[in-house]
Amino acid sequence: MPQFILSKEIAYNKMQRMAYEIIEKNFEEEEIIIAGIKMNGLIIARIIVDYLKPVFKGKITLLEIAIDKKSPKKISLSEEMNFDGKVVIVTDDVSNSGRTLLYAVKPFLDFYPKKIQTLVLVERSYQQFPLSPDYVGMSVATALSEKIVVEIEGQEITGARIEK
Repeated sequence: MPQFILSKEIAYNKMQRMAYEIIEKNFEEEEIIIAGIKMNGLIIARIIVDYLKPVFKGKITLLEIAIDKKSPKKISLSEEMNFDGKVVIVTDDVSNSGRTLLYAVKPFLDFYPKKIQTLVLVERSYQQFPLSPDYVGMSVATALSEKIVVEIEGQEITGARIEK
């Protein structure tokens, strides 16, 4: 039986809180780039942008990061631009080992961004790679055999569960 850990309402409350944290940590910035990892990370990025728009006074740019799961060296961005001096926030639904977030940061390292931050809705309590998300909706201790699944319907997050 899956164990539900987030309802839709709580997930959206957590994303709103993370958006406010982004503003608190970046209130002097003129532009923030929110880069969502394709599929669930991009949906979360769009929701975060919707929360930022009415409050953040600077420019907000939304990008999509596509990572080829068979060859993680193949990473593409939905828009080519110069990231020098910019604040980039990479978003995903779940941080399991930290590997996907680490790969997703890679294309921005060809530039000199002012800051690279990471955001996840759910973080597992262990990391195999040296990357710890800057913004976390919920941190969960799980067994290695368990998997966290963020549920999506259309462009909405409907909850999250742990599966064995």
